[in-house]
Amino acid sequence: MSVLAEPIVTDPNAPVTRLNPVTKIVAAFVILAGLLLTADAVTPALVLGAELVAIAAAGLRWRTFLRRLVLLFVTVAGLAVSTLLFTDQTGGTVWLSAGPLHLSSQSLLAAVSVVTRVLAIALPGIVAFASTDPTEFADALVQHFRTPPRFTFGALAAFRLLPVLGDEWRTLLLARRARGLDAGRSPVRRARLFASGVFALLVVAIRRGVRLATAMESRGFTDRPGRTLARPRPLRRADWVVVAGTVAVVAGATAVSLALGTWRFLFW
Repeated sequence: MSVLAEPIVTDPNAPVTRLNPVTKIVAAFVILAGLLLTADAVTPALVLGAELVAIAAAGLRWRTFLRRLVLLFVTVAGLAVSTLLFTDQTGGTVWLSAGPLHLSSQSLLAAVSVVTRVLAIALPGIVAFASTDPTEFADALVQHFRTPPRFTFGALAAFRLLPVLGDEWRTLLLARRARGLDAGRSPVRRARLFASGVFALLVVAIRRGVRLATAMESRGFTDRPGRTLARPRPLRRADWVVVAGTVAVVAGATAVSLALGTWRFLFW
């Protein structure tokens, strides 16, 4: 099963799981807005510290959650190395200077700033989706953000089909192996078999999509006026407290950075 298509990886009774999905989205966007335009290391470091404390209390199943962070870690490592060696901030103590490669205390600070900012921006979104059931997320979008039900629930159905398509792909591979269709060590034949397998999977996906669309139309998943929700979730006091706390953390981290004289606009 795809890691992204796995069920939520938090304790169902954990505070972060009980929050309204809208609250998690808004909190993630508040952090994004506060950190996107800053280039210092203090502001994202303070916000990241607060996030780690919140994640520790989120009731995550850590093994599954860390699997979702593999791509983020690889991306952050690449950004750190490229920033460390090729940034134009070459002041401070110079440790290495060879052509386009520059390694100095200033470039190290720039790399740390980039890494902490990317982690602080990405983690809230990952936690939000890891702790939210996709059905509840779709209901929240329709209820609070007034997104079109046809598109929202269609996207939800497509997301739910990802594990099914994975099973279909494995079935196709096993069927071809049973018929004696094996690429062996030939990369050309392997590429041809892969392309034909992708085409067969595309045909299966289209057929399933047509049947699913017909079934959803017959069950009323349309943009009819006066449509109601089967599972309405109002915003509670805890949701407003989380949003206000997120705003306070971002504003406080920015204020501390300004007081220390380290805050710097990204494009300056």
